[in-house]
Amino acid sequence: MVIDWELIYQKNKGKWVALKQDEVTVIANGDTLQEAYDKAIMQGYRKPIMTRMPEQLIPFVGGYGLSLLAVF
Repeated sequence: MVIDWELIYQKNKGKWVALKQDEVTVIANGDTLQEAYDKAIMQGYRKPIMTRMPEQLIPFVGGYGLSLLAVF
């Protein structure tokens, strides 16, 4: 199932976000992980899901390549 975080992203660009277990409800945010986590704990959430929203979205097209060559 795909979760749309567009609204969360728009409101929290560059911030750390604490989410409920449903992964869509924002409990708290902060400039640092510790700040957002502490706010969530103060609101009574013992195990929030923590994530950081990027400051800007950068599209990525392509794949990752693995090289098995060793350079000596």
